[in-house]
Amino acid sequence: MSEHTDETERTKRLVAAWRGAEHALSRSLLEPTVGELLAELARAPYAMDRPADVYGNGVVGELEERVAGLLGTEDAAFFPSGTMAQQVALRCWAGRTGNPVVALHPMSHPERWEGDALSVVSGLRTAHPTGEPRQPTAAEVEGLAEPFGTLMLELPLRDAGFLLPSWEELEALAAAARERDAVVHFDGARLWESTVHFGRPLAEIAGLADSVYVSFYKSLGGLSGACLAGAREFVEETRVWRHRYGGQVFRQFPQALSALAGLDRELPRLPSYVAQARLVADALREGFAAAGTPWFRIHPEVPHTHQFQVWLPYGPDRLTEAGLRLAEDTGRVLFRRWSADGPPGLSTTELEVTEPGLAWTRADVLEAVTAFTARLGDAPAP
Repeated sequence: MSEHTDETERTKRLVAAWRGAEHALSRSLLEPTVGELLAELARAPYAMDRPADVYGNGVVGELEERVAGLLGTEDAAFFPSGTMAQQVALRCWAGRTGNPVVALHPMSHPERWEGDALSVVSGLRTAHPTGEPRQPTAAEVEGLAEPFGTLMLELPLRDAGFLLPSWEELEALAAAARERDAVVHFDGARLWESTVHFGRPLAEIAGLADSVYVSFYKSLGGLSGACLAGAREFVEETRVWRHRYGGQVFRQFPQALSALAGLDRELPRLPSYVAQARLVADALREGFAAAGTPWFRIHPEVPHTHQFQVWLPYGPDRLTEAGLRLAEDTGRVLFRRWSADGPPGLSTTELEVTEPGLAWTRADVLEAVTAFTARLGDAPAP
């Protein structure tokens, strides 16, 4: 069999094990069937006898108003994807500032996961305040050698471990950008859960930026889609560019309904997920130490959100197989896929805690770690 066929078969086995497990810290986006997603959509908190949307009115417009209210902005525009939303936002800011340079982290989403779209599609250039796997500092923004028109901050910085600055550091970053005559844009795909770390409501956090992008599926469990929020005049301009980029979709009510459901159901629960993630991280640390694991890292030590990284000194295939066998044998999902994206000799995985994980006790985590490490000896070596 080809390598592609092997991976396809393994994914099927993984998803089957995850779906069959009774206990998990979260549910994978790969698990739901079409029927399950449709049934969930029918339970959305919205009167189903109302007219469907046409080119962004109706339920889509109501979603935009809801998001603007939560973020404390004058307006918000729905986009089919965050990639499109951010390209449009940064392009509009480049036109308004007269500067096509965007200062952002090299580990941020536009730099790593969008196929160089900022330069290839939007004609923008990027500059990096730091290359370290952390949020930049105000001093680094102030000292950036090249003039820039926009400072983009990914909150949290996912690929570095879902890292957030402190509130004081965030205020200083925004102030540093404005000292350089630049505007501030937040990549807030996961901004919803940042309120615990910052100790501030969403509107106060968003108030530090000139524009904010938020996702509806990464924390809220929606089908897809995003919103771009800011001053009314700016958002109106982004709607023009949304049409030019092909984002003026005829009907978008499924995405809007699932987003409204996420705002109602998941948004109020996110603080409890963050608290539980911190309990799980601490229990993992204790469990790996008790199991005699030669080296491990929980990153960050105290999670900033309900997601964090785990690093172990084994090959990714070996770790993924051990987690798969744990799910098949015990009905408990602790870890899912691992990758070799971390430092040499180490593998890393992202761990997320959502509603299913609230039922886990410290003892449950310790038991799962013991069972997982026991299966590492049986898993294929890298």
